[in-house]
Amino acid sequence: METDRTPHDRHDRHAAHGGHDKHAGHDPEMFRRRFWLSLALTVPVVVTSHMVMDWFGYSLDFTGMSLVGPVLGSVVFFYGGWPFLVGGVREIRDRAPGMMLLISMAITVAYVASLATNIGAVDLDFWWELAALVTIMLLGHWQEMKAIGQAQGALSALAALLPDDAEQITEDGRTHRVSVTELRAGDLVLVRSGGRVPADGRITDGAAELDESMITGESRPVRRGIGDPVVAGTVATDSTIRVRVEAVGEETALAGIQRLVAQAQAASGRAQVLADRFAALLFYVAMAAAVLTFVTWWAFGSLDQSVIRTVTVLVIACPHALGLAIPLVIALSTAVAAKAGILVKDRLALERMRTVDAVLFDKTGTLTKGAHTVTAVAAAPGHREDDVLRLAAAVEADSEHPLARAIVAAARSGPTSTATDFRSLTGRGVRADVDGTRYAVGGPALLRELDARMPPELPDTTEAWSARGAAVLHLLTLDGDRADVIGAIGLADEVRPEARQAIAELREQGIDKIVMITGDARPVAEAVAGDLGFRPGVDEIFAEVLPADKDRAVADLQARGLTVAMVGDGVNDAPALARADVGIAIGAGTDVAIESAGVVLASSDPRGVTGVIRLSKASYRKMVQNLGWAAGYNIVAIPLAAGALAWAGVTLSPAVGAILMSASTIVVALNAQLLRRVRLTPQDQ
Repeated sequence: METDRTPHDRHDRHAAHGGHDKHAGHDPEMFRRRFWLSLALTVPVVVTSHMVMDWFGYSLDFTGMSLVGPVLGSVVFFYGGWPFLVGGVREIRDRAPGMMLLISMAITVAYVASLATNIGAVDLDFWWELAALVTIMLLGHWQEMKAIGQAQGALSALAALLPDDAEQITEDGRTHRVSVTELRAGDLVLVRSGGRVPADGRITDGAAELDESMITGESRPVRRGIGDPVVAGTVATDSTIRVRVEAVGEETALAGIQRLVAQAQAASGRAQVLADRFAALLFYVAMAAAVLTFVTWWAFGSLDQSVIRTVTVLVIACPHALGLAIPLVIALSTAVAAKAGILVKDRLALERMRTVDAVLFDKTGTLTKGAHTVTAVAAAPGHREDDVLRLAAAVEADSEHPLARAIVAAARSGPTSTATDFRSLTGRGVRADVDGTRYAVGGPALLRELDARMPPELPDTTEAWSARGAAVLHLLTLDGDRADVIGAIGLADEVRPEARQAIAELREQGIDKIVMITGDARPVAEAVAGDLGFRPGVDEIFAEVLPADKDRAVADLQARGLTVAMVGDGVNDAPALARADVGIAIGAGTDVAIESAGVVLASSDPRGVTGVIRLSKASYRKMVQNLGWAAGYNIVAIPLAAGALAWAGVTLSPAVGAILMSASTIVVALNAQLLRRVRLTPQDQ
């Protein structure tokens, strides 16, 4: 068997083939080669069969024609049937009888009967049936292996995202090409426009729009600049950047995604366990049916018919469709999900997602952006809001404080000013000179220290901001001992625009209760909930909750009989993610190894949660459909193959039985392929 495998195929393509992995090591190419050669040998065997000639009313007679069936049929049996014979022996050795043993028994009985015909022991023209049977089996297996290979191609597709080499920058500023495997943490690499990032790292020079769709599922490029992290496999679409390598090889986010996809595809859920048990049971049912068929037909009919009916029962009872029903759905669903940035770590978690009736969101970083942005600007009489923001940004330009960065970022689109004599006032604010005037920016502590004069119009405005949880900074002019407030800036953790759509889509999916949990004060939480469209009396808010107590909120919901999905950023939500019926880590594109979550969303878009629900419902639906088809097929086909309707003139030959068995397998495979139509990525509205 080893001779039929290429080096590429040494990778176990059946990692996710569940109960069907008993022919692990088989690959589409091997079955393809054996099928075409067996088909070429089967044609002359069929054409020279006396039974076939009688059917179609022609005759052939040439020297040695009687040897065509035995010689070519034997070649087809040993060459084409070898994978099934080896698989049957393996199942006997492993004490796990299944479809390979059924197939091997069927073709062995057919071969022995054919040899017996040649020596005159029985009267069966069976060589053409044997050759056709093996050839059709090879065709069915070839198509099955190809379908599984396509489903599991996600792993090789992810591996292909990494470039083979990289441009390393030396200490003297020169570049030279090195293999990606030679890169180490701390190396500096050049990524040209259109090139792929070779390793995880941070940009040290330049800025570019990066295509991160292969990691996050988000189709639009994302702007990355100096200090921003970049992930191996992403593409710099418009500019050249320099990247300081931080992780290589197995430590990269891409490698972590590969591990998660492989782990999910190899996992077995409850439906798979059921299918495995049914397939094992079917072997014994088929054997009992075969023995009963043989004895009955021999006793009341003829030995020839007993052999034909027995072989047909063994062929048609092969639980191929049953063995493929669940593993192919698993492989396809995880591959399709990975392409959309949904990484399934725990198959059981994905199966449970369809039963969830409460989704609990962590607020910060999940429903909000997790970083302050300017949400409002107010100016004192005689001043303009644009000037307040411009001057505050100039004063804050040299500050490293997160609020200062937010102000500077908000002012970038307008005219800018340059500040001099910058000074940080620890714990209070900053001050600097702009256009010959001294300004300061700070909070309440700075106002008290400078005894600043506040315009009567501002306090009501800023108090309203504070009530909604916003941080408030004031812009002051300094003239000797006098300090006057000329404007105020409100900064808050901004609600993600897509969060509103995510909640609306969850309601469309039939989720009864949306819950938000946060450490913020209740007025702040209620303000955010209002922005998100929470329904009073239906949806729920847990406010002022410590990170360590978030899992208690999950337990509280579960105690009410709710099945809970917890959505968090995975940083301080680990206990709650682990306690929830389904833990979903969001925004983990560069940290895919979050142990506490069953599902990881590589992007920060909460709309991906609805994609998980759709995937769960669709994959479960396909599993049920495939199991129903496979089980129903065997329930009907086995009695028919045994000749239960022979009295009405309805019988099946072994070759027809093989066609029906292969057709059943193809139906299951095609039905599973429909999973590719499920919409998992967010649709902007």
